[in-house]
Order: sequence, then structure tokens, then C-alpha cells
Amino acid sequence: MMKKFVLFLLISTTWIFSATYADAQNNNIIGKPDLKLNSDLMTPEVLWSFGRVSDIQVSPDKSTVLFGVSYYSKEQNKGNRDLYSIGVDGKDFKQLTKTPKSEFNAVWRPDGKKIGYISSEGGSLQLWEMNPDGSSKKQISNIEGGITGFKYSPDQKRILYTFEVPKHPTAHDIYPDLDKASGRIITDLMYRHWDTWVDSYSHIFVADYDGNSVSNSVDLMKDEPYESPMKPFGGLEQINWSPDGKTIAYTCRKKKGKEYSLSTNSDIYLYDVESGKTTNITEGMQGYDVNPVYSPDGKKIAWESMERDGYESDKSRLFVIDLATGETTYYTKDFDQNAHGLVWSEDGKDIFFTSEWHGNIDIYKLNLKSGKIITLTEGVHNYRSVATAGNKLIATRQSMSMPTEIYFVDVKTGDATQISFINIDLLNQLTMGKVEGRWIKTTDNKDMLTWIIYPPHFDPAKKYPTLLYCQGGPQGMVSQFWSYRWNFQMMAANGYIVVAPNRRGLPGFGVAWNEQISGDYGGQNMKDYFSAIDEMAKEPFVDENHLGAVGASYGGFSVYWLAGHHDGRFKAFISHDGMFNLEAQYLETDEMWFVNWDLGGPYWDKKNKVAQRTYANSPHLFVDKWDTPILVIHGEKDYRIAYTQGMSAFNAAVLNDVPAEFLFFPDENHWVLKPQNGILWQRTFFDWLDKWLK
Repeated sequence: MMKKFVLFLLISTTWIFSATYADAQNNNIIGKPDLKLNSDLMTPEVLWSFGRVSDIQVSPDKSTVLFGVSYYSKEQNKGNRDLYSIGVDGKDFKQLTKTPKSEFNAVWRPDGKKIGYISSEGGSLQLWEMNPDGSSKKQISNIEGGITGFKYSPDQKRILYTFEVPKHPTAHDIYPDLDKASGRIITDLMYRHWDTWVDSYSHIFVADYDGNSVSNSVDLMKDEPYESPMKPFGGLEQINWSPDGKTIAYTCRKKKGKEYSLSTNSDIYLYDVESGKTTNITEGMQGYDVNPVYSPDGKKIAWESMERDGYESDKSRLFVIDLATGETTYYTKDFDQNAHGLVWSEDGKDIFFTSEWHGNIDIYKLNLKSGKIITLTEGVHNYRSVATAGNKLIATRQSMSMPTEIYFVDVKTGDATQISFINIDLLNQLTMGKVEGRWIKTTDNKDMLTWIIYPPHFDPAKKYPTLLYCQGGPQGMVSQFWSYRWNFQMMAANGYIVVAPNRRGLPGFGVAWNEQISGDYGGQNMKDYFSAIDEMAKEPFVDENHLGAVGASYGGFSVYWLAGHHDGRFKAFISHDGMFNLEAQYLETDEMWFVNWDLGGPYWDKKNKVAQRTYANSPHLFVDKWDTPILVIHGEKDYRIAYTQGMSAFNAAVLNDVPAEFLFFPDENHWVLKPQNGILWQRTFFDWLDKWLK
């Protein structure tokens, strides 16, 4: 997302590696760098050296937290993930693995005597186990083709694992003599998804486990052309064992082809391990039903549910079913927010979850008996996950000024104590810019929360070039997120004030605010952008003659739209993976439910006034008004918004004699995930802004 800052900052940043890190590099192991900085301002290289904490798992005896940390190497142009543990009191920190192969999906065995994880150390991805101190590593599974995830049954007699089952027929199946042919014969929709071609389905298998190996695998979804977990972002949170180990609850959208591409109607299924019988417990519920979680006694299941089919950003509701009676209860009916990451209390009386509200993500508690929901935590932060540990919660938290770390949270008071300090050495050397929330009036007299991020060492007597940040999603709150691309502190460190409005069409401000954007691309939310930047341009420290607008995905669309409607406000634009031609977008994307809901339907439906209004606002119709330099960025593997959208925008700019540049990544998708590409992205980003705004 961003690029070079002043050259002297790049030159003055000194990288000093510890002996252990140098040794690790020599053995092709990427580990924690020991950096000593000569400047207190962030650089792309510094940003990519932060350790990335993820996937916390509390031990069965509630004493220890298992988690992973990923580090990235610019030189090797890749990352590596190792496993660590720490006591819930913040003591006894240990590194458990240090190999050239990343370890992931690490969990405690139910008896707490082993840690299971997935690694490719022996070749393909397989289940491995080790002692809690990291010793005695042993490969447990040997499944041809490798596995993608696993979970132990609570009784420790079985495991479930996920495996990619090839999709048939292939061209080679139809014409066996063409064994070197690369073509795909496509007969229906959903032939590619997000960044991969659909050549296989993720299926769930259950196998016997004796503590040394797995055997007698059975495909729960045998001969079904469906997937679980669901692409593109579903993981093992969509699959869970019952406490007695007799049943597996899983999420699946049992549709295929055109029907699959038009629908978000997934359901929760229960698979009886002994009989092989499958039961749908959410039949008749039309939207996404995902992430089933059993109560500790196994008598209930809680899950996240959306009401409407085809609307992927509908309110995420909290439902609980009584398995004996079949009675379901909708607990968040009067709660005008989403509920995510459901976790039962150990006594089964409460459910903890995270939810967005007014630019932050906090932990909430639902008491099942009373139905009352309380906000457990407060502050300027994002809680990303939560787990129980006796009378404490173990959670991960981040903010615009700090990457993810681990905290324990008091269940009664909500007080949080940081227990991991993975990035403290770097953070202690950096000066972050002030983050301020402002409520700005919109054109329809609503109050809109806008985050303002100031440069480090901000001087109100000076004037600063200022960036309007346009959020993607489109329904994704501008919260206290820490990004490794759209990092507001990185922008601030380069001398820019950042204006990041929670414009119309974002969650965390009520359902009505979130839903206003659907069918109104180019409407009120664009006015909200103008309200934010126009209000901030009145400040004496904002250089109103040097304003830029930047964004990705829907934010990229926003930049293209603003380029044709900004009336001279901006002097530079940057659009990453944005929609440029909405008619082409309707037929190029991978998920038809998205464009049907958000754009209003197909462009050829001339009687559909909502759709016709959307397509009349397509940015490509206003390129004759483009007059401001624009940087276009796109990845070839982006199948949600095809790279031809970016190519078309760049070509249109050049043909209209608008200064333009095109940063194209043939090996990246909707994001930029490789270290050197990420650094190139940031350098190009800031080169462009510095050229036109400074």
C-alpha cells in the first residue's frame, strides 16, 4: 500500500541481526530479527519485520497459552511461522519450534500431554505431535497428498481432518491421451474463487487415532461436490466435535455451479460418527449459518447466522439451539451489532463474543438465562479473538499503533493485562502518530466517526499534505486495525495526515448505516467522503492544496469515482484492486451473489431502477473528467476484481493524457503477501504521493 518515505530514512535504518538470527538464516530458518534503528520513524522494512501473532490455544489445565508467530525475510522473500507458549500469567515464555518449515493449526491434545500441529517437515503437510516443551517431535499421519487441518475428538479416540478431494472430470479424464494438456473444460459457474481455480473440494474425514498414528479414514461428504470449510476464508472454526466425541458439527453450502454462485445459504450439519447419518439443524434459514460451537455439556449449539440469502454482509446474529427439543433462540434480536467468534463460558451460562461498535472491536458477554448482553471491555483497540481460561479470558488485541499481542481479561471487570511482548523491542524504538476520533456532520446531518492520524512529532504550526483513506469491503468498519499494507502509522511517518471516515455502508454504527450502501454505489457514501475531507481541510495544519485520496477494493472504486467528481479537491490518487467498469465487473467476478446484492442486479435488466442507477455511476463513464495524476495497482490473481479492471483504468488515464502509473503484480491476489512485493508496493505508493503532494 505504501512506498518510499524520505530517502534518508531508508538509508539511516540499520539492521543488526543477533547471532541466533544469523544462524537461522544460514539454515534457511526465518526468525526474529534484532533490529537497532537510527530513526524513530517507521519504514517498509521495519513494518515487515514485526512478528505476527495468531491462533491462541489455551491448555486443558488453563495454565498455558500456545500460539504462533510469523516472521518475514526480505532476502528470502518469504515468511516462516514458529510455535511458542507462555503462561497465562505472562511468565515462562518458550519457543517450541525452529524449523525452515512453518508450523500451523497447533492445538493441545485433550489430555494436555502433547501438542498436535501440521507441518511439511517430512514432505507433505501432515499431523505431527510434540511434548509441551517442544521436545520429541513425531509425525503421526501419513496421508497421501497431505492434510489441510485437523481436530482431536474430546475423548481422544479419533481425529477429524480436512483434505482436498480432486474435482472430476478433468480434461485428462475425458481425453486420457492428452496427458500434457493444460486446458480446463468448464461447463458451469464457480470455476474459480478469490485467487484459485476450483480444481478440488475441501472434505472432512474422520479417522481412528491411537496416540501414535491415524487409520481407517472415512469421508463425511463422500461423493458430494461440496466443500467444508467454505472458500475463500473458512477455517476449522466452521467444524467442531461434540464434547462426547460422537458427533461432528460442520458448516457447508450444499449447492454447486450457478446455484452456488448466486447463494450464501449455508447450513449447520451434524454427522453421527457411528451411524454415518447427517442432519441439517438450520434447514429453512436462508443466509450464512456458520461456526457451530457446542456448549460444555453438549446439549446446545451456538452459531452465527445471517438472515438473507445472497447478502454476505448481513447482520451476524447469535443463535442457540437446544439439541433435545430443537428449539432455537435468537439472542441478539435487539442488539444492533454483529456477533463473531462465539465462546462458551466453562459453566455454560454465558457466551463471549466480539463485536464492532463506533470504530473499535470489543468483547461482549451474553447471559443465556436473562438474555442480557453487556460490553465487557472498553478502549481504543480491536479484540481479534477470545478464549476462556478459568476465571479469565485469553484474547488477542491490536490497534492502529500496535500489532497483535496476547492479553488476559478479567471476566468480572473487563480489565486487560498484556502477557505477550513479541514486538516490544521494535515498538520501543518507534514514535507513533497521535490517533484521534472526530465526529463529523454529513450532508444529511448525521454524525460520522472519522479517525485522524497525525504524523509523529506533529507541529500544529506547520501545514501537512493530507490523505483521504477510502475503506474497502465495502462493508468493513474503519476500526483500530493494524495493517501490513494500509498501515496508517506508516502513512503518518511519511509526513501525511490521514483522514479515515466511517462513511455510510460500514458496520459498527447500526444495521441501517451499514445497509445504506447496497444499491447506492456513488451515492451518499461518496458525499460522506467529501464531508470528511472538506471539514478537515478547514484546519490550519492541513494543506488544502495538497490533498490525496487512496484506497483498495471498494476503496479503489471510490478513488476511481472521486477522480471523475472531485471538482479539483485532490492532487493525487491511488487505487488498488478497484472496480472501474461495473458492467464488466458484473460478469468478471467469482461470486454472483455479491454483485447481485450490492450492484442491484445485472446491467441488462433495464426495468431494475436500482441496478440502472448503479451502472450509471460506474467510474469508467466519467474518465472524460479525469485530470489528476493516478497510480493504479492490481494483482493478476485477483479473481474477485479482475486485473483487467486496473488495466482498463490505467489505459483510460493514459489515453486522456492524465499522468498515470500502473503497478502490476502477476503473483499476487486481492492483497500483497510477499515481502519484496510488499516493500515495492510501499515504495511505489510513497514515491507517487511525494511526487505530487510534496
